[in-house]
Amino acid sequence: MAKSFTSALVAAAFTAGLVFYLAHSRHPSLENAGAPMRSMARTSRLVSMARLPQRITVTRAVAQPDITSQYTEPNQKLRHSTHISEGNQRALDIDSVYSGKSFEGKNIVVTGANRGLGLQLATELVSKGANVIGTTRKGGIDLDGINQVIDGIDVADDAAMGKLVKDLNGKKIDILINNAGYFLKDPETIDNLNFPEEMKMIDICAVGPLRTTAALVNAGLMDAGSKVITITSQGGSIAWRDVQNEGGPYDYGHHMSKGGTACVSMRVHNIRLGLDIESYNCFAHWNSSAAANMMCKLLSMELKEKGISVLAVHPGFNKTKMTEKYKDIWEEEGAVDPRVGAKRVCHEIELLDLVNTGKFVNAEDGLEIPW
Repeated sequence: MAKSFTSALVAAAFTAGLVFYLAHSRHPSLENAGAPMRSMARTSRLVSMARLPQRITVTRAVAQPDITSQYTEPNQKLRHSTHISEGNQRALDIDSVYSGKSFEGKNIVVTGANRGLGLQLATELVSKGANVIGTTRKGGIDLDGINQVIDGIDVADDAAMGKLVKDLNGKKIDILINNAGYFLKDPETIDNLNFPEEMKMIDICAVGPLRTTAALVNAGLMDAGSKVITITSQGGSIAWRDVQNEGGPYDYGHHMSKGGTACVSMRVHNIRLGLDIESYNCFAHWNSSAAANMMCKLLSMELKEKGISVLAVHPGFNKTKMTEKYKDIWEEEGAVDPRVGAKRVCHEIELLDLVNTGKFVNAEDGLEIPW
């Protein structure tokens, strides 16, 4: 009976696959058939394509439990418009909830602190009385009141970690903010992939934070009660790819570095259906995000035993050099000045403890992002 049941399942699967193939492929027999046959083929494809959003909706429902208040909205434009329509003060006016008083006197390392969000994070923390140690790959940091600047720190370089520890000279670190990142701007499609750039992005955005954290922890510079924050991206959420990457861009490297095969399967699936795919894909971006998020989760589990809390935080959509490629949608999707983005991140840092360690949070509204 078991054998008969298995045979029936195989037969059913084969039949379903055959029907799908005939409905979605441009088979020679269909191309050469008369108008009625072509019409039927087109109708069949249209029916299948019409069902596609339903499958995406089901995927979103599975990815996001019924605890609707736990997760933020994946559609950036809808999220922003909802914040406005609901008068969400947490999202629209961070000063209404953020204090920053807990940072006074704290020793805080910010990597990549010479520009963009990193510079604004350092600036905000200095204004709250923190002892900020900013690192750069090269050059200084134009910021009055910064406690220390350590240059020559490439987070993709193992040797640089020894320099970082040496230059800290035994100083205990209360908070480490892994901010240094890299974003490939050139378009990528599945037939135009830049593998060296993808690996570079993964090394900087995913391995870099782990390399830096390990250096400080293993040197005994982070005690129980300290915090590790990694600036990552909502692009690392595999559960959200059906929503945020439908029709492109795919940004492989970014999503993978910040678990990453979903983007590839979506690309191939859409081509198979004959859908119109736009050509501005940057796969590297998405791939780097997923790896970074995996790193943060594992790190939170191990460091919890040492009393160190860990947070992966999406800083929101900020108007920085890194996001200039998307400046045409900055306003409609709620991009903010990085000074606001910095306060949003700092607010989440203040809320972090061992109870909520290991979370993936959207700093725009404080809600979680599904892995």
